[in-house]
Amino acid sequence: MSDHETEAQNQGFRFIFGIDEVGRGPLAGPVVAAAVCLTSSDFSCPINDSKKMTPVLRERAFHEIFEKAHVGIGIISEAVIDIVNILNASYLAMEAAVVDLVSRMPSEVKGGRDFKKQVMLLVDGNRFKSALPYRYKAIIKGDARCLSIACASVIAKVTRDRAMQCYDRVFPQYGFGRHKGYPTQMHREVLRRCGPSLIHRRSFKDVG
Repeated sequence: MSDHETEAQNQGFRFIFGIDEVGRGPLAGPVVAAAVCLTSSDFSCPINDSKKMTPVLRERAFHEIFEKAHVGIGIISEAVIDIVNILNASYLAMEAAVVDLVSRMPSEVKGGRDFKKQVMLLVDGNRFKSALPYRYKAIIKGDARCLSIACASVIAKVTRDRAMQCYDRVFPQYGFGRHKGYPTQMHREVLRRCGPSLIHRRSFKDVG
């Protein structure tokens, strides 16, 4: 447990949800968030900010996290991103991940009258906006400083990468399996040559 998680526990919060998102920067595909409530902090696989882990380590960690935590995932499509903008879409994905996590927790755990007061959301980043009935704390570089957030970053990253691998089979000319929608030189060149696909974010200046 990190200092942030220990502090939340000392304040009386029983359920600490680490939250992170992946996919703000890409020109295509969804933004994906994950929320993780650890039931154990004893991992055989070293867990860090997902960007600092190899794909093989991320996959190993992904499976172990599901074994040792309650997990929720939120996915917001490129169509919604174009309507509400990427920042608000990220918030929506995080909220959806929390709702999904709570829905997967045992009813005897979340059925108490004080459940909402016992939940603390630890969110990666410098700010967060939410209509959810839970306390929250934004933590800069939280994915490198807080285990539950690091776990959330792994879940979100692997989930989104798998989605982009699927899109690569639907739109093979764009190379989504290689760059995952991020604005690499290869991706920009294909965009100039072929134009945007159905999953490109038309509101992004490099696409539209």
